[in-house]
Amino acid sequence: MLRTFWQLIVFGGLALVLLLLAPCMAATAYAQSQALSETASRISTFASGLDNPRGLAFGPDGNLYVAEAGEGGTNSANGKCTQVPAPVGPYTGGMTSRISKISPSGARSTVIDKLPSAKSNPKTGGEILGVSAVAFVGDTLYALLSGGGCSHGSPQETNGVFRVNGQQHTWQQIADLSHFIQTHLVKKPSADDFEPDGTWYSMIQENGRLYAVEPNHGELDRIETNGTISRIADISASQGHSVPTAVAFHNGDFYVGNLGLFPIQQGSAKILKITPSGQVSDETNGLTTVLGLSFDCKGQMYALENTVGKSMPAPGAGRIVRIASGGKLDTVASGLNFPTAMTFGPDGNLYVSNFGFGAGPGKGQIERIDAGIKCS
Repeated sequence: MLRTFWQLIVFGGLALVLLLLAPCMAATAYAQSQALSETASRISTFASGLDNPRGLAFGPDGNLYVAEAGEGGTNSANGKCTQVPAPVGPYTGGMTSRISKISPSGARSTVIDKLPSAKSNPKTGGEILGVSAVAFVGDTLYALLSGGGCSHGSPQETNGVFRVNGQQHTWQQIADLSHFIQTHLVKKPSADDFEPDGTWYSMIQENGRLYAVEPNHGELDRIETNGTISRIADISASQGHSVPTAVAFHNGDFYVGNLGLFPIQQGSAKILKITPSGQVSDETNGLTTVLGLSFDCKGQMYALENTVGKSMPAPGAGRIVRIASGGKLDTVASGLNFPTAMTFGPDGNLYVSNFGFGAGPGKGQIERIDAGIKCS
């Protein structure tokens, strides 16, 4: 039976893949992280010491903010609610996720910690969900949570969007996304790897509103800062169980990339164009395991591919491509190790979460990549 590749590598089942790959592979990859690829001269480590880094956003203060999934926990809600199907479920939860701030010099500090994090079934290795994305509306920081909910071992802390309260180092949920997806079902959910609370991944800000992608159910939703939630598109209705992961906005439309199913089928991922009214169409085909999308200052689109050229996740197999006219894919950087997200910085460089899973506590990095773009 095919299982969702998303469940196997990023949220809810990376552990099974890593078990097959053998634990030493991630350690080997970490030791070799400085020898990334033929593009290594344009890649440098900007920050380290992170715990499963995921989504990135530069704040108005010029610092880089990083969502870190954490290390899960030991709390179980098994028997209290519907659990994620075995072998990935049941999860156990804890308050080990956090958001970090990285200064322009690369120094890390904690913005807020003790956020919900979840670990999958230890029989498959125990992989992690937690805070998955961050975004700013004005000066206010918002975050997307994937490690909460009863199915993830944290019945008191549901998945959703929360606001970080300035210098108080506190947080407050503004939108309950667990409740929303449970009461607004998509047309074509996948029963064999169904996540009751969702595996929310990417979130962006546009015109004072937040937009989030949920991969397991397959949807793009709008979240107002007053907590109102509405659906932009049920992606599953036209794409089936394609596992949409990454979202960007450009020239009035949304662009969504997908991860795909396991085992990896090279060139099976795509980028969809979604209008604000929810019309879905193909934009670019021929990609593989997309986990990030960004546009540069010239309007060129970039895709982050977690693993290319392999049938399973592997160190050194991540790359970034620039999508040229006619859908041609130009490699910007390769040799990345289990990358999970990217964004452009105010300096015109790309910033990528490297070792976003599988490397162990404190082994996550942010790589800075010169994309060769000069902005006026």
